[in-house]
Amino acid sequence: MDRAEALVTATQMREIEADAIRSGAVSGAVLMAAAAEGTVAATLARWPALAAAPGRAVVLAGPGNNGGDGYGIAHRLAARGWQVRVFAAGDPATLPPDAAAEAARWSALGPIEPLGALTAGPLAGADLVFDAVFGTGLTRPADLVAGAQALLAGVLRGRTGAGGPRLVAVDLPSGLCADSGRVLGAEGPGLPADMPRADLTVTFGAAKPGHRLGHGPALCGPVVTVPLGRAVAAALAARAAIRTLLHAVPPPAPARLAKDPDGHKYAHGHALVLAGPPGAGGAARLAARAALRVGAGLVTLGVPGAALTENAARLDAVMLAVIDDAAALTARLADRRLRALALGPGLGQDARAADLLMAALEADRPLVLDADALRLLAQRPEAQAMLAPHVVLTPHEGEFTALAPDLAEALRAPARHGPAFSRVDAARVLARRLNVTLVLKGPATVIARPDGQARVHGGTPDRAAPWLATAGSGDVLTGLVAGLLARGLAPAQAACDAVWLHVEAARRAGPGLIAEDLPGALPAVLADLLAEAARAPGGGAGR
Repeated sequence: MDRAEALVTATQMREIEADAIRSGAVSGAVLMAAAAEGTVAATLARWPALAAAPGRAVVLAGPGNNGGDGYGIAHRLAARGWQVRVFAAGDPATLPPDAAAEAARWSALGPIEPLGALTAGPLAGADLVFDAVFGTGLTRPADLVAGAQALLAGVLRGRTGAGGPRLVAVDLPSGLCADSGRVLGAEGPGLPADMPRADLTVTFGAAKPGHRLGHGPALCGPVVTVPLGRAVAAALAARAAIRTLLHAVPPPAPARLAKDPDGHKYAHGHALVLAGPPGAGGAARLAARAALRVGAGLVTLGVPGAALTENAARLDAVMLAVIDDAAALTARLADRRLRALALGPGLGQDARAADLLMAALEADRPLVLDADALRLLAQRPEAQAMLAPHVVLTPHEGEFTALAPDLAEALRAPARHGPAFSRVDAARVLARRLNVTLVLKGPATVIARPDGQARVHGGTPDRAAPWLATAGSGDVLTGLVAGLLARGLAPAQAACDAVWLHVEAARRAGPGLIAEDLPGALPAVLADLLAEAARAPGGGAGR
Protein backbone atom coordinates (compact mmCIF):
# COMPACT_ATOMS: atom_id res chain seq x y z
CA MET A 1 0.00 0.00 0.00
CA ASP A 2 1.08 3.61 -0.52
CA ARG A 3 2.42 5.75 2.28
CA ALA A 4 -0.24 8.00 3.77
CA GLU A 5 -1.10 10.02 6.84
CA ALA A 6 -0.50 8.02 10.02
CA LEU A 7 -3.24 7.68 12.63
CA VAL A 8 -1.48 7.06 15.93
CA THR A 9 -2.99 5.48 19.04
CA ALA A 10 -2.53 7.03 22.46
CA THR A 11 0.05 4.43 23.46
CA GLN A 12 1.95 4.83 20.21
CA MET A 13 2.02 8.62 20.59
CA ARG A 14 3.47 8.32 24.09
CA GLU A 15 6.10 5.92 22.77
CA ILE A 16 6.94 8.22 19.86
CA GLU A 17 7.40 11.19 22.19
CA ALA A 18 9.50 9.03 24.52
CA ASP A 19 11.68 7.94 21.58
CA ALA A 20 12.19 11.59 20.64
CA ILE A 21 13.13 12.54 24.19
CA ARG A 22 15.53 9.58 24.52
CA SER A 23 17.27 10.74 21.35
CA GLY A 24 18.44 13.80 23.29
CA ALA A 25 17.22 16.16 20.58
CA VAL A 26 14.24 17.45 22.55
CA SER A 27 12.79 17.52 26.07
CA GLY A 28 9.29 17.03 27.41
CA ALA A 29 9.14 20.71 28.31
CA VAL A 30 9.97 21.69 24.74
CA LEU A 31 7.28 19.39 23.38
CA MET A 32 4.68 20.85 25.76
CA ALA A 33 5.67 24.38 24.77
CA ALA A 34 5.35 23.45 21.08
CA ALA A 35 1.88 22.02 21.72
CA ALA A 36 0.70 25.17 23.53
CA GLU A 37 2.20 27.56 21.00
CA GLY A 38 0.86 25.50 18.12
CA THR A 39 -2.64 25.48 19.61
CA VAL A 40 -2.70 29.25 19.97
CA ALA A 41 -1.38 29.76 16.44
CA ALA A 42 -3.84 27.28 14.91
CA THR A 43 -6.76 28.83 16.79
CA LEU A 44 -5.99 32.38 15.73
CA ALA A 45 -5.40 31.22 12.16
CA ARG A 46 -8.84 29.59 12.22
CA TRP A 47 -10.52 32.83 13.35
CA PRO A 48 -8.37 35.73 12.09
CA ALA A 49 -10.65 38.33 13.64
CA LEU A 50 -9.56 37.07 17.06
CA ALA A 51 -5.92 37.66 16.12
CA ALA A 52 -6.62 41.31 15.31
CA ALA A 53 -7.49 42.34 18.86
CA PRO A 54 -7.21 40.59 22.24
CA GLY A 55 -10.36 38.93 23.52
CA ARG A 56 -11.49 36.83 26.46
CA ALA A 57 -10.69 33.16 26.97
CA VAL A 58 -11.56 30.43 29.45
CA VAL A 59 -9.18 27.51 29.82
CA LEU A 60 -10.34 24.27 31.43
CA ALA A 61 -7.17 22.50 32.61
CA GLY A 62 -6.89 18.90 33.70
CA PRO A 63 -4.73 17.00 36.20
CA GLY A 64 -2.18 15.70 33.68
CA ASN A 65 -0.10 16.78 30.74
CA ASN A 66 -3.18 17.87 28.79
CA GLY A 67 -3.75 20.32 31.61
CA GLY A 68 -0.16 21.46 31.19
CA ASP A 69 -0.95 22.28 27.58
CA GLY A 70 -3.89 24.32 28.86
CA TYR A 71 -1.78 26.33 31.30
CA GLY A 72 0.69 26.96 28.48
CA ILE A 73 -2.11 28.23 26.27
CA ALA A 74 -3.36 30.49 29.07
CA HIS A 75 -0.11 32.35 29.71
CA ARG A 76 0.65 32.65 26.01
CA LEU A 77 -2.73 34.25 25.36
CA ALA A 78 -2.22 36.55 28.32
CA ALA A 79 1.10 37.62 26.82
CA ARG A 80 -0.89 38.70 23.76
CA GLY A 81 -3.12 40.90 25.91
CA TRP A 82 -6.03 38.48 26.33
CA GLN A 83 -8.18 38.33 29.47
CA VAL A 84 -7.91 34.70 30.59
CA ARG A 85 -9.53 32.68 33.36
CA VAL A 86 -8.32 29.18 34.21
CA PHE A 87 -10.49 26.54 35.88
CA ALA A 88 -8.69 23.41 37.01
CA ALA A 89 -9.87 19.84 37.51
CA GLY A 90 -7.88 18.26 40.32
CA ASP A 91 -5.10 19.72 42.43
CA PRO A 92 -2.49 21.67 40.40
CA ALA A 93 0.07 20.71 43.04
CA THR A 94 -0.02 17.08 41.80
CA LEU A 95 0.69 17.87 38.15
CA PRO A 96 3.54 16.07 36.33
CA PRO A 97 6.76 18.17 36.32
CA ASP A 98 6.48 19.73 32.84
CA ALA A 99 2.80 20.53 33.37
CA ALA A 100 3.59 21.96 36.84
CA ALA A 101 6.14 24.30 35.28
CA GLU A 102 3.54 25.62 32.82
CA ALA A 103 1.03 26.03 35.67
CA ALA A 104 3.60 28.04 37.65
CA ARG A 105 4.08 30.39 34.73
CA TRP A 106 0.33 30.97 34.62
CA SER A 107 0.11 31.40 38.41
CA ALA A 108 2.42 34.39 38.13
CA LEU A 109 -0.24 36.04 35.95
CA GLY A 110 -3.58 34.94 37.34
CA PRO A 111 -5.45 32.61 39.71
CA ILE A 112 -6.33 28.95 39.18
CA GLU A 113 -9.99 28.47 40.05
CA PRO A 114 -11.57 25.08 40.80
CA LEU A 115 -13.54 23.57 37.96
CA GLY A 116 -16.46 23.08 40.32
CA ALA A 117 -16.78 26.87 40.58
CA LEU A 118 -17.34 27.26 36.86
CA THR A 119 -20.65 28.91 35.92
CA ALA A 120 -22.32 29.77 32.66
CA GLY A 121 -21.32 33.43 33.01
CA PRO A 122 -17.59 33.12 32.22
CA LEU A 123 -18.32 30.63 29.45
CA ALA A 124 -20.99 32.72 27.74
CA GLY A 125 -18.85 35.84 27.97
CA ALA A 126 -15.76 34.26 26.44
CA ASP A 127 -14.62 34.42 22.84
CA LEU A 128 -12.71 31.16 23.19
CA VAL A 129 -13.00 28.17 25.52
CA PHE A 130 -10.15 25.65 25.56
CA ASP A 131 -10.93 22.10 26.70
CA ALA A 132 -7.57 20.89 28.04
CA VAL A 133 -8.92 18.60 30.75
CA PHE A 134 -8.36 15.11 29.37
CA GLY A 135 -6.51 14.18 26.19
CA THR A 136 -5.01 10.96 24.92
CA GLY A 137 -4.18 9.78 28.44
CA LEU A 138 -7.81 9.28 29.44
CA THR A 139 -8.62 5.64 30.25
CA ARG A 140 -11.75 6.00 32.37
CA PRO A 141 -15.06 7.87 32.16
CA ALA A 142 -14.57 11.60 32.68
CA ASP A 143 -16.78 11.83 35.79
CA LEU A 144 -14.54 14.59 37.12
CA VAL A 145 -15.73 16.97 34.40
CA ALA A 146 -19.27 15.76 33.74
CA GLY A 147 -20.85 18.88 35.25
CA ALA A 148 -18.59 21.24 33.32
CA GLN A 149 -19.30 19.35 30.09
CA ALA A 150 -23.06 19.65 30.58
CA LEU A 151 -22.71 23.33 31.41
CA LEU A 152 -20.53 23.99 28.38
CA ALA A 153 -22.82 22.00 26.08
CA GLY A 154 -25.76 24.11 27.23
CA VAL A 155 -23.90 27.37 26.62
CA LEU A 156 -22.85 26.25 23.14
CA ARG A 157 -26.39 25.20 22.26
CA GLY A 158 -27.57 28.66 23.23
CA ARG A 159 -25.31 30.47 20.79
CA THR A 160 -27.04 32.70 18.27
CA GLY A 161 -25.53 33.84 15.00
CA ALA A 162 -21.84 34.64 15.34
CA GLY A 163 -22.14 35.29 19.08
CA GLY A 164 -21.00 33.03 21.86
CA PRO A 165 -17.78 31.20 22.60
CA ARG A 166 -15.90 28.98 20.21
CA LEU A 167 -14.77 25.71 21.74
CA VAL A 168 -11.26 24.43 21.02
CA ALA A 169 -10.43 20.87 22.08
CA VAL A 170 -6.79 20.43 22.99
CA ASP A 171 -5.67 17.11 21.44
CA LEU A 172 -9.13 15.54 21.97
CA PRO A 173 -12.49 16.53 23.42
CA SER A 174 -12.46 15.39 27.06
CA GLY A 175 -14.16 12.02 27.42
CA LEU A 176 -13.45 10.84 23.88
CA CYS A 177 -11.35 7.69 23.52
CA ALA A 178 -8.31 8.51 21.37
CA ASP A 179 -8.21 5.03 19.84
CA SER A 180 -11.88 4.34 19.10
CA GLY A 181 -13.78 7.63 18.92
CA ARG A 182 -16.17 6.29 21.56
CA VAL A 183 -17.36 8.34 24.54
CA LEU A 184 -16.08 6.63 27.67
CA GLY A 185 -18.87 5.85 30.10
CA ALA A 186 -21.70 6.41 27.62
CA GLU A 187 -24.47 3.89 28.21
CA GLY A 188 -25.62 3.55 24.60
CA PRO A 189 -24.27 3.87 21.08
CA GLY A 190 -25.77 7.33 20.59
CA LEU A 191 -23.96 10.59 21.21
CA PRO A 192 -24.63 11.79 24.80
CA ALA A 193 -26.59 15.03 24.85
CA ASP A 194 -24.29 16.62 27.42
CA MET A 195 -21.11 16.18 25.36
CA PRO A 196 -20.07 19.56 23.94
CA ARG A 197 -19.06 19.66 20.28
CA ALA A 198 -15.80 21.42 19.53
CA ASP A 199 -15.53 24.05 16.83
CA LEU A 200 -11.88 23.08 16.35
CA THR A 201 -9.61 20.33 17.63
CA VAL A 202 -5.86 20.89 17.68
CA THR A 203 -3.87 17.69 18.02
CA PHE A 204 -0.13 17.10 18.22
CA GLY A 205 2.38 15.14 16.18
CA ALA A 206 -0.18 13.02 14.34
CA ALA A 207 -3.93 12.56 14.14
CA LYS A 208 -5.48 9.86 16.31
CA PRO A 209 -7.92 7.14 15.22
CA GLY A 210 -10.52 8.63 17.56
CA HIS A 211 -10.60 11.80 15.47
CA ARG A 212 -11.93 9.73 12.53
CA LEU A 213 -13.93 6.93 14.12
CA GLY A 214 -17.18 6.68 16.04
CA HIS A 215 -18.32 9.99 17.53
CA GLY A 216 -14.95 11.61 16.85
CA PRO A 217 -15.93 13.55 13.72
CA ALA A 218 -19.10 14.91 15.36
CA LEU A 219 -17.34 15.96 18.57
CA CYS A 220 -14.02 17.19 17.17
CA GLY A 221 -15.11 19.46 14.34
CA PRO A 222 -12.21 20.34 12.01
CA VAL A 223 -8.94 18.78 13.20
CA VAL A 224 -5.60 20.55 12.81
CA THR A 225 -2.39 18.62 13.47
CA VAL A 226 0.45 20.67 14.95
CA PRO A 227 3.96 19.28 14.32
CA LEU A 228 6.15 18.81 17.38
CA GLY A 229 9.51 19.16 15.66
CA ARG A 230 12.03 17.05 13.82
CA ALA A 231 12.74 14.58 16.62
CA VAL A 232 9.07 13.57 16.91
CA ALA A 233 8.71 13.46 13.11
CA ALA A 234 11.74 11.15 12.91
CA ALA A 235 10.37 8.85 15.61
CA LEU A 236 7.00 8.76 13.84
CA ALA A 237 8.64 7.92 10.51
CA ALA A 238 10.67 5.14 12.12
CA ARG A 239 7.53 3.43 13.40
CA ALA A 240 5.73 3.93 10.10
CA ALA A 241 8.64 2.27 8.29
CA ILE A 242 8.15 -0.97 10.21
CA ARG A 243 4.41 -0.95 9.47
CA THR A 244 3.21 -0.74 13.04
CA LEU A 245 0.86 2.20 12.49
CA LEU A 246 -2.66 2.65 11.18
CA HIS A 247 -2.84 4.91 8.12
CA ALA A 248 -5.47 6.87 6.27
CA VAL A 249 -6.35 5.98 2.69
CA PRO A 250 -4.53 8.27 0.22
CA PRO A 251 -5.68 9.15 -3.31
CA PRO A 252 -4.88 6.39 -5.81
CA ALA A 253 -1.52 6.55 -7.55
CA PRO A 254 -2.28 7.64 -11.14
CA ALA A 255 0.13 5.01 -12.51
CA ARG A 256 -2.22 2.30 -11.22
CA LEU A 257 -5.23 3.80 -12.96
CA ALA A 258 -3.64 4.78 -16.28
CA LYS A 259 -3.93 2.38 -19.21
CA ASP A 260 -1.03 1.19 -21.32
CA PRO A 261 -1.45 2.98 -24.68
CA ASP A 262 -0.28 -0.20 -26.43
CA GLY A 263 -2.54 -2.51 -24.45
CA HIS A 264 -5.71 -4.27 -25.63
CA LYS A 265 -8.91 -4.94 -23.72
CA TYR A 266 -7.79 -8.27 -22.27
CA ALA A 267 -4.57 -6.64 -21.07
CA HIS A 268 -6.71 -4.53 -18.75
CA GLY A 269 -8.60 -7.45 -17.29
CA HIS A 270 -11.92 -9.23 -17.61
CA ALA A 271 -14.35 -9.18 -14.68
CA LEU A 272 -17.41 -11.36 -14.19
CA VAL A 273 -20.33 -10.10 -12.10
CA LEU A 274 -22.97 -12.67 -11.19
CA ALA A 275 -26.59 -11.56 -11.16
CA GLY A 276 -29.76 -12.92 -9.62
CA PRO A 277 -33.25 -13.82 -10.80
CA PRO A 278 -35.59 -11.77 -13.03
CA GLY A 279 -36.55 -8.47 -11.48
CA ALA A 280 -33.46 -8.38 -9.24
CA GLY A 281 -30.76 -7.47 -11.74
CA GLY A 282 -30.38 -3.77 -11.02
CA ALA A 283 -27.78 -4.16 -8.28
CA ALA A 284 -25.55 -6.41 -10.37
CA ARG A 285 -25.87 -4.06 -13.36
CA LEU A 286 -24.67 -1.18 -11.18
CA ALA A 287 -21.67 -3.25 -10.12
CA ALA A 288 -20.89 -4.28 -13.71
CA ARG A 289 -21.01 -0.70 -15.01
CA ALA A 290 -18.73 0.45 -12.19
CA ALA A 291 -16.20 -2.29 -12.98
CA LEU A 292 -16.13 -1.20 -16.60
CA ARG A 293 -15.87 2.52 -15.77
CA VAL A 294 -12.90 1.96 -13.45
CA GLY A 295 -10.95 0.50 -16.31
CA ALA A 296 -11.50 -3.24 -16.62
CA GLY A 297 -11.11 -4.10 -20.31
CA LEU A 298 -14.20 -6.29 -20.36
CA VAL A 299 -17.02 -6.95 -17.93
CA THR A 300 -19.51 -9.77 -18.28
CA LEU A 301 -22.75 -10.05 -16.37
CA GLY A 302 -23.57 -13.67 -15.63
CA VAL A 303 -27.35 -14.12 -15.44
CA PRO A 304 -29.83 -16.96 -15.21
CA GLY A 305 -31.40 -17.72 -18.57
CA ALA A 306 -34.77 -16.45 -17.40
CA ALA A 307 -33.27 -12.99 -16.83
CA LEU A 308 -31.31 -12.72 -20.07
CA THR A 309 -33.81 -10.59 -22.02
CA GLU A 310 -34.42 -8.24 -19.12
CA ASN A 311 -30.71 -7.52 -18.70
CA ALA A 312 -30.01 -7.32 -22.43
CA ALA A 313 -32.54 -4.52 -22.67
CA ARG A 314 -30.59 -2.49 -20.09
CA LEU A 315 -26.99 -3.05 -21.13
CA ASP A 316 -24.75 -2.27 -24.08
CA ALA A 317 -21.03 -2.18 -23.24
CA VAL A 318 -21.39 -4.83 -20.55
CA MET A 319 -21.40 -8.32 -22.04
CA LEU A 320 -23.88 -11.03 -21.07
CA ALA A 321 -23.54 -14.74 -20.39
CA VAL A 322 -26.09 -17.27 -19.22
CA ILE A 323 -24.92 -18.85 -15.96
CA ASP A 324 -27.74 -20.92 -14.56
CA ASP A 325 -25.74 -22.98 -12.13
CA ALA A 326 -22.35 -23.78 -10.63
CA ALA A 327 -21.37 -26.02 -13.53
CA ALA A 328 -21.88 -23.15 -15.98
CA LEU A 329 -19.78 -20.87 -13.80
CA THR A 330 -16.96 -23.40 -13.57
CA ALA A 331 -16.98 -23.80 -17.35
CA ARG A 332 -16.84 -20.03 -17.81
CA LEU A 333 -13.88 -19.78 -15.45
CA ALA A 334 -11.86 -22.13 -17.64
CA ASP A 335 -10.99 -18.94 -19.54
CA ARG A 336 -7.98 -17.73 -17.57
CA ARG A 337 -8.35 -14.26 -19.05
CA LEU A 338 -11.26 -13.83 -16.66
CA ARG A 339 -9.32 -12.36 -13.77
CA ALA A 340 -11.87 -11.39 -11.12
CA LEU A 341 -15.38 -12.17 -9.93
CA ALA A 342 -18.02 -10.28 -7.99
CA LEU A 343 -21.16 -11.73 -6.50
CA GLY A 344 -23.74 -10.74 -3.98
CA PRO A 345 -25.62 -7.65 -5.23
CA GLY A 346 -29.10 -8.85 -6.17
CA LEU A 347 -27.88 -12.46 -6.23
CA GLY A 348 -30.54 -13.86 -3.95
CA GLN A 349 -30.06 -16.49 -1.26
CA ASP A 350 -31.56 -19.52 -2.98
CA ALA A 351 -29.88 -22.82 -3.91
CA ARG A 352 -28.44 -21.37 -7.14
CA ALA A 353 -26.85 -18.49 -5.25
CA ALA A 354 -25.36 -20.82 -2.64
CA ASP A 355 -23.93 -23.11 -5.33
CA LEU A 356 -22.44 -20.15 -7.21
CA LEU A 357 -20.78 -18.94 -4.01
CA MET A 358 -19.12 -22.32 -3.45
CA ALA A 359 -18.02 -22.55 -7.09
CA ALA A 360 -16.57 -19.04 -6.97
CA LEU A 361 -14.59 -19.88 -3.85
CA GLU A 362 -13.30 -23.09 -5.41
CA ALA A 363 -12.09 -21.17 -8.47
CA ASP A 364 -9.22 -19.60 -6.53
CA ARG A 365 -9.63 -16.33 -8.45
CA PRO A 366 -9.65 -12.75 -7.06
CA LEU A 367 -13.15 -12.32 -5.72
CA VAL A 368 -15.29 -9.68 -4.04
CA LEU A 369 -18.32 -10.71 -1.98
CA ASP A 370 -21.10 -8.36 -0.88
CA ALA A 371 -24.78 -8.28 0.08
CA ASP A 372 -26.52 -11.65 -0.42
CA ALA A 373 -23.19 -13.46 -0.76
CA LEU A 374 -22.21 -12.24 2.71
CA ARG A 375 -25.48 -13.43 4.18
CA LEU A 376 -24.91 -16.84 2.61
CA LEU A 377 -21.33 -16.90 3.84
CA ALA A 378 -22.45 -16.14 7.40
CA GLN A 379 -24.67 -19.24 7.34
CA ARG A 380 -22.05 -21.63 5.91
CA PRO A 381 -18.94 -22.49 7.93
CA GLU A 382 -17.77 -24.70 5.07
CA ALA A 383 -17.69 -21.64 2.79
CA GLN A 384 -15.85 -19.59 5.41
CA ALA A 385 -13.18 -22.29 5.56
CA MET A 386 -12.51 -21.74 1.83
CA LEU A 387 -11.79 -18.03 2.14
CA ALA A 388 -8.31 -16.77 1.29
CA PRO A 389 -6.39 -13.46 1.13
CA HIS A 390 -7.41 -12.87 -2.50
CA VAL A 391 -11.04 -12.53 -1.36
CA VAL A 392 -12.47 -9.10 -0.48
CA LEU A 393 -15.57 -8.79 1.72
CA THR A 394 -17.45 -5.47 1.77
CA PRO A 395 -19.99 -5.60 4.63
CA HIS A 396 -22.08 -2.79 5.99
CA GLU A 397 -22.99 -2.85 9.69
CA GLY A 398 -25.85 -5.35 9.31
CA GLU A 399 -23.81 -7.76 7.20
CA PHE A 400 -20.88 -7.43 9.59
CA THR A 401 -23.19 -8.36 12.45
CA ALA A 402 -24.31 -11.47 10.57
CA LEU A 403 -20.68 -12.48 9.96
CA ALA A 404 -19.39 -11.70 13.45
CA PRO A 405 -22.15 -11.22 16.05
CA ASP A 406 -19.60 -11.34 18.88
CA LEU A 407 -17.59 -8.45 17.45
CA ALA A 408 -20.73 -6.44 16.73
CA GLU A 409 -21.82 -6.92 20.33
CA ALA A 410 -18.43 -5.71 21.56
CA LEU A 411 -18.88 -2.54 19.51
CA ARG A 412 -22.36 -1.98 20.96
CA ALA A 413 -21.33 -2.58 24.58
CA PRO A 414 -20.69 0.54 26.69
CA ALA A 415 -17.06 1.68 26.66
CA ARG A 416 -16.20 1.44 30.35
CA HIS A 417 -12.51 2.26 29.96
CA GLY A 418 -9.98 3.13 27.31
CA PRO A 419 -8.65 2.14 24.92
CA ALA A 420 -12.13 1.02 23.92
CA PHE A 421 -12.84 -1.63 21.29
CA SER A 422 -13.07 0.13 17.93
CA ARG A 423 -14.23 -0.47 14.39
CA VAL A 424 -10.58 -0.83 13.42
CA ASP A 425 -10.16 -3.54 16.07
CA ALA A 426 -13.30 -5.30 14.86
CA ALA A 427 -12.27 -5.18 11.21
CA ARG A 428 -8.78 -6.46 12.00
CA VAL A 429 -10.12 -9.35 14.07
CA LEU A 430 -12.57 -10.46 11.39
CA ALA A 431 -10.02 -10.07 8.57
CA ARG A 432 -7.64 -12.35 10.48
CA ARG A 433 -10.40 -14.77 11.48
CA LEU A 434 -11.63 -15.22 7.90
CA ASN A 435 -8.22 -14.72 6.21
CA VAL A 436 -9.58 -12.04 3.85
CA THR A 437 -9.32 -8.37 3.03
CA LEU A 438 -12.26 -6.73 4.80
CA VAL A 439 -13.93 -3.43 3.90
CA LEU A 440 -16.11 -2.39 6.83
CA LYS A 441 -18.26 0.32 5.26
CA GLY A 442 -19.47 3.43 7.05
CA PRO A 443 -18.87 7.18 7.36
CA ALA A 444 -15.33 6.14 8.25
CA THR A 445 -14.61 2.99 6.25
CA VAL A 446 -11.99 0.57 7.55
CA ILE A 447 -9.95 -1.62 5.17
CA ALA A 448 -8.17 -4.45 7.02
CA ARG A 449 -5.82 -7.12 5.71
CA PRO A 450 -5.46 -10.61 7.18
CA ASP A 451 -1.95 -9.70 8.40
CA GLY A 452 -3.38 -6.98 10.65
CA GLN A 453 -2.49 -3.92 8.57
CA ALA A 454 -5.39 -1.52 8.23
CA ARG A 455 -6.38 1.83 6.82
CA VAL A 456 -9.21 4.26 7.45
CA HIS A 457 -10.99 6.39 4.89
CA GLY A 458 -13.25 9.26 5.88
CA GLY A 459 -14.06 10.85 9.19
CA THR A 460 -12.92 14.25 7.90
CA PRO A 461 -14.95 17.05 6.32
CA ASP A 462 -12.96 16.92 3.07
CA ARG A 463 -13.85 13.24 2.53
CA ALA A 464 -17.45 13.27 3.76
CA ALA A 465 -20.15 12.19 1.31
CA PRO A 466 -23.32 11.58 3.35
CA TRP A 467 -25.43 11.28 0.21
CA LEU A 468 -23.80 7.87 -0.37
CA ALA A 469 -26.41 6.61 2.10
CA THR A 470 -28.68 5.64 -0.79
CA ALA A 471 -29.80 2.33 -2.25
CA GLY A 472 -27.30 0.79 -4.64
CA SER A 473 -24.21 2.79 -3.70
CA GLY A 474 -22.64 -0.26 -2.07
CA ASP A 475 -23.21 -2.26 -5.26
CA VAL A 476 -21.17 0.33 -7.15
CA LEU A 477 -18.34 -0.07 -4.64
CA THR A 478 -18.43 -3.84 -5.21
CA GLY A 479 -18.01 -3.23 -8.94
CA LEU A 480 -15.13 -0.81 -8.41
CA VAL A 481 -13.26 -3.39 -6.34
CA ALA A 482 -13.94 -6.08 -8.95
CA GLY A 483 -12.77 -3.88 -11.80
CA LEU A 484 -9.53 -3.01 -10.02
CA LEU A 485 -8.94 -6.67 -9.12
CA ALA A 486 -9.40 -7.51 -12.80
CA ARG A 487 -6.79 -4.90 -13.65
CA GLY A 488 -4.31 -6.76 -11.46
CA LEU A 489 -4.31 -4.73 -8.23
CA ALA A 490 -3.68 -6.59 -4.98
CA PRO A 491 -6.85 -7.03 -2.92
CA ALA A 492 -6.09 -4.45 -0.21
CA GLN A 493 -4.89 -1.91 -2.77
CA ALA A 494 -7.95 -2.48 -4.94
CA ALA A 495 -10.16 -1.99 -1.88
CA CYS A 496 -8.43 1.24 -0.81
CA ASP A 497 -8.48 2.76 -4.30
CA ALA A 498 -12.10 1.73 -4.81
CA VAL A 499 -13.20 3.31 -1.54
CA TRP A 500 -11.43 6.59 -2.38
CA LEU A 501 -12.84 6.70 -5.93
CA HIS A 502 -16.32 5.83 -4.67
CA VAL A 503 -16.36 8.80 -2.30
CA GLU A 504 -14.75 11.15 -4.81
CA ALA A 505 -17.37 10.27 -7.43
CA ALA A 506 -20.09 10.94 -4.85
CA ARG A 507 -18.59 14.31 -3.96
CA ARG A 508 -18.53 15.24 -7.65
CA ALA A 509 -22.16 14.18 -8.11
CA GLY A 510 -23.20 16.01 -4.93
CA PRO A 511 -26.50 16.12 -3.03
CA GLY A 512 -29.36 14.42 -4.82
CA LEU A 513 -27.06 11.59 -5.84
CA ILE A 514 -28.56 8.24 -6.78
CA ALA A 515 -26.42 5.17 -7.30
CA GLU A 516 -26.74 5.32 -11.10
CA ASP A 517 -24.86 8.65 -11.02
CA LEU A 518 -21.69 7.18 -9.56
CA PRO A 519 -20.26 5.28 -12.56
CA GLY A 520 -20.94 8.30 -14.77
CA ALA A 521 -18.99 10.56 -12.40
CA LEU A 522 -15.86 8.39 -12.58
CA PRO A 523 -14.41 9.61 -15.90
CA ALA A 524 -13.98 13.14 -14.58
CA VAL A 525 -12.43 11.86 -11.36
CA LEU A 526 -9.96 9.68 -13.25
CA ALA A 527 -9.16 12.42 -15.74
CA ASP A 528 -8.34 14.86 -12.95
CA LEU A 529 -6.07 12.36 -11.19
CA LEU A 530 -4.16 11.65 -14.40
CA ALA A 531 -3.96 15.32 -15.37
CA GLU A 532 -2.62 16.27 -11.94
CA ALA A 533 0.09 13.63 -12.27
CA ALA A 534 1.03 14.90 -15.71
CA ARG A 535 1.35 18.46 -14.39
CA ALA A 536 3.65 17.44 -11.54
CA PRO A 537 7.41 17.96 -12.03
CA GLY A 538 8.72 14.93 -13.87
CA GLY A 539 5.12 13.74 -14.02
CA GLY A 540 3.28 11.53 -16.40
CA ALA A 541 0.48 9.09 -15.87
CA GLY A 542 2.70 6.14 -16.55
CA ARG A 543 5.30 7.00 -13.91
